[in-house]
Amino acid sequence: MLEGYLGLLLYGNFLLLVLTYMYLFHIRKLIGFQLGMNITNIASGFLAIVTGVILIYQFPLQFMIVTIVTTILGIIVGVLFGGLFDYQTLLTGYGNGLMMGLMAPMIGAVAKNSLIFLTFLEGVFVFSLVLFVLSAKHT
Repeated sequence: MLEGYLGLLLYGNFLLLVLTYMYLFHIRKLIGFQLGMNITNIASGFLAIVTGVILIYQFPLQFMIVTIVTTILGIIVGVLFGGLFDYQTLLTGYGNGLMMGLMAPMIGAVAKNSLIFLTFLEGVFVFSLVLFVLSAKHT
């Protein structure tokens, strides 16, 4: 039953991330270096982890391709969010997305299709996006 909703969940994650990126893009000049670094690390890391877990739940025996896909997605998100601020943040986002993308399928394989674990990850991911918007508003 869980497999039918994983694609929608993945789509929803990307949609929320794109909306958050668009909001941050408009106010990027108001965000300081430290906040930008934290936003980049959390966005690239959590997207890679959540995507890796979802994909390994959907394709349990495809470790290599899932690892490649999540690593590339983590790198892309890290570079995009880091590019909002400066080159040092871009490099940090790249490295964090790379490492989290490599680790995410392993975490998903160990979780063994646990709905509780996926719900926890999704909750932290959505809470992080809300926290980005709220913290960026107050700068």
